[in-house]
Amino acid sequence: MKAWLGLGSNQQKPVKQVRLAIAGLANSVDIEVLQASSFYSTPPWGDENQADFINAVVQVETRLKPLELLHRIQEIENQMGRERSARRWGPRCIDIDILLYADQTIRADELEIPHPRMHERCFVLLPLSELEPDLEIPARGTVAQSLLGVDCAGIRRLDNQVDNVCDLFPNS
Repeated sequence: MKAWLGLGSNQQKPVKQVRLAIAGLANSVDIEVLQASSFYSTPPWGDENQADFINAVVQVETRLKPLELLHRIQEIENQMGRERSARRWGPRCIDIDILLYADQTIRADELEIPHPRMHERCFVLLPLSELEPDLEIPARGTVAQSLLGVDCAGIRRLDNQVDNVCDLFPNS
């Protein structure tokens, strides 16, 4: 099955963290990374009193069922030092979310697919539109349509042609 994952970090050299997360996914049994978006510098969402994030989206092919994929992602986050806190939308060294899993809709205690707020977040929609603008978000329309209704102020695409993208961010 194809799935789309959102990645984000604003701690411990965020560009490096997102790269390590993509490598962790690619090195994971039963997950093949098919394509990755550019990296984007994005202002924090929800809890604005923190550093900007680096965000990206990857498309993967997997034999894992949705909950198995979630648990594998959480293993990768834990291996990378992710600490869960009560602070919602707070800073983190890595965050990996399942945005979409094929065309499935799932409502479970542990997992909601499509990701319940993805259609509101430019930091998800912009990199996702780079990969597949005509992708359908169940009950929401296409990625491109959703992108028209969100505020993308302050978001900028990193120049992937730069020799060392980390040089663009003094805290990265």
